[in-house]
Amino acid sequence: MTNPTTPRPVRGLPPLHLAVALDGAGWHPAAWRAEGARPGELFTAGYWADLVTEAERGLLDLVTFEDALALQSVSLSGPDDRTDQVRGRLDAVLIASRVAPLTSRIGLVPTTNVTHTEPLHLAATLATLDRAALGRAGWRPQVSARADDAAHFGRPAPATLGEGDLASPETISGRLAPLFDDAAEVVAAVARLWDGHRTALPVTVLAHARIPYELAAKGGDVAYVTPYSPDGVAAVLTEVAAAATAVDRPAERPLKVFADLLVLLDERPGEAARHKDRLDELAGAPLRSDAEIFAGTPAELADLLLDWRAVDADGQRLDGFRLRPARLPHDLLAITRSLVPELQRRGAFRTTYEATTLHGHLGLPAPAGPRT
Repeated sequence: MTNPTTPRPVRGLPPLHLAVALDGAGWHPAAWRAEGARPGELFTAGYWADLVTEAERGLLDLVTFEDALALQSVSLSGPDDRTDQVRGRLDAVLIASRVAPLTSRIGLVPTTNVTHTEPLHLAATLATLDRAALGRAGWRPQVSARADDAAHFGRPAPATLGEGDLASPETISGRLAPLFDDAAEVVAAVARLWDGHRTALPVTVLAHARIPYELAAKGGDVAYVTPYSPDGVAAVLTEVAAAATAVDRPAERPLKVFADLLVLLDERPGEAARHKDRLDELAGAPLRSDAEIFAGTPAELADLLLDWRAVDADGQRLDGFRLRPARLPHDLLAITRSLVPELQRRGAFRTTYEATTLHGHLGLPAPAGPRT
């Protein structure tokens, strides 16, 4: 790390927020076969502890943990029979709880299903995590339309999606509108329960279109969005602002907006793209994602982040980024040990933690009551 002083704002802007999304061996389906991967340890506490402590060494705002009620699948509608990709996850809240005592600053944000989970259970579980983490917990509520998720609870599938729907986030969110309505009610109910216990965790929402933007604006503090270009950044920021207006979000409580990118990073130009091609070959198909896929050097990624951050849509700008490492731990190490120092040299990222809670990292008001 560079000298621990407060960085100078870039182009008059405050320093970036940076988050990392952790999932299995990485976000590439063949990541478990990449050099340095640890597939035999994916279901051990030590593996996750190593990843999160590394993220904290990089001074990142937060890490998110992916989760689902059913196994991962290449199909939207249900399980597949792939045996050449990672299937299964540890419980995201329990991972966060396990690493909480091993860390002291970084925010811990698990994903939980809100379609089939009761608000009282969510409120108690997440409030317990927040106390274990001394105010560093957050939450990412997630809806589910999969039939195999519903089958765990003896319920019919709430919606049906086809492979062709992947090309249209608006189509997906439109078909899932009832689920997002239910999710908004669950988030509101959990918030009321937290108020009763003098607890309020930051709520983060992954959103691709108008309906999930409105969910984020109703009950969230951070929206993870998925533009693909500077023009896309401007369009998304405009849509998020419109969603906030539509749900009457108070102007004094602006929604933080982070852009998601799936990243492969190597120091030598062209090396990351070659590694991606090799993993694509092993997976049997090109890498697909709901987010922009970046393969390049840490310095090139720094250029992209700052270019996207410079986009101004009627006074709205991105607050930060959530990066999805394609290969773990390789791309996480590239983020913490190469990208972060590069951003620090440019005065665009913190050189020391200045807060001890996730609210503090994000510049959000502290909860009204004590956490003890």
